[in-house]
Amino acid sequence: MRLGLERLVGEEAARVRGRRVGVLCHHASFIRGQGSVLEFAPDALRRAGAEIGCLFGPEHGVWGTAQDMIPVGGGQDPASGYPVVSLYGQDERSLRPAPEALAGLDAVVIDLQDIGSRYYTYVATAVKVVEVAHALGIEAIVCDRPNPIGGAVEGNRVLPTLRSFVGAFDVPQRHGMTLGELVQMVTGGRATVLELEDWRRERLWDPNELPWIPPSPNMPTLGTALVYPGLCLIEGTNLSEGRGTTTPFEVFGAPFIDPFPFARALAEHRLPGIAFRPHVFEPTFQKYARSRCGGVQLLVTDWRALQPVRLGLAILSTVFRLYPNEARWREAEYEYVTDRRAIDLLLGEPGLREALEAGASVAELSASFASAETEFEERRRPWLLYP
Repeated sequence: MRLGLERLVGEEAARVRGRRVGVLCHHASFIRGQGSVLEFAPDALRRAGAEIGCLFGPEHGVWGTAQDMIPVGGGQDPASGYPVVSLYGQDERSLRPAPEALAGLDAVVIDLQDIGSRYYTYVATAVKVVEVAHALGIEAIVCDRPNPIGGAVEGNRVLPTLRSFVGAFDVPQRHGMTLGELVQMVTGGRATVLELEDWRRERLWDPNELPWIPPSPNMPTLGTALVYPGLCLIEGTNLSEGRGTTTPFEVFGAPFIDPFPFARALAEHRLPGIAFRPHVFEPTFQKYARSRCGGVQLLVTDWRALQPVRLGLAILSTVFRLYPNEARWREAEYEYVTDRRAIDLLLGEPGLREALEAGASVAELSASFASAETEFEERRRPWLLYP
């Protein structure tokens, strides 16, 4: 398999040679280099003959040092020496680059590792950059990377009233597209996509072909990415989603949870591809920092059968059934939004929160999935670049 960036700095180098480019990238934007040292995307572009005007940093910053929902500043990057424009600053306006940030650029190159879930904000950032570049007559080049969790589709719609940075587009929680495909679909083909070579949609990430570089601070493993389309829903509650541990989203819980009966209750849903280990953990930061939490560890037993969104719904349903007096929805600001609850933004449909509170089954909660998935698969079909 070859990455889009490897093609851009190889046989497609004429696209950037002699041009001043801005680069939307992060700490996973590396390719195979000389020997055993990986090469940073801007350095690879400069080697191919491009002049680097600036870097654009998405959520978590160019080097992934900021935790979730932490504003990141711009300025001179001390590690690489390039000037940086942050696209995740103090307010919602910072998410879209100002036209003057692209002044003097001939092209913008986008090289971000996505993980295939609509909550993950990198696609939204890429789309905003493409839109601004297109309005200014500047070419946007997307260097495609694999969707690490494959091409399966699962989830519901995002209604217009619940659009946000974690639900910017009407796509299911698990969309099964690469970043390049999704950017083209959303923007109507306003970018140039350097496609992957020798990648198929049904493939899971192969670390023998491409090392796993955590694309955000709390995405340490492929296992995390596999469960994330459902487990991100935990962020909308007062449960710890495992941030502050070495296995975020793969472990979750709260001080009021008894891990053994909780694990047994989750197993009663008979969900495919997953096993539950009763667990006790102590986050070092964020929710319940330095407090003992009961919960479970998720163990993926069959990634092809796994349905992570239904898994997330089963977890929420079980928590509110077993702990109706302790479980709560997050009320604090979430991704710059203060007038709607985080769980509603993540679920995408009004009424699901109330159904969860009322004890609806997973089948009832996911009743709208089939039509949403079928409609989306038809809508995405013209934009698919890979078999």
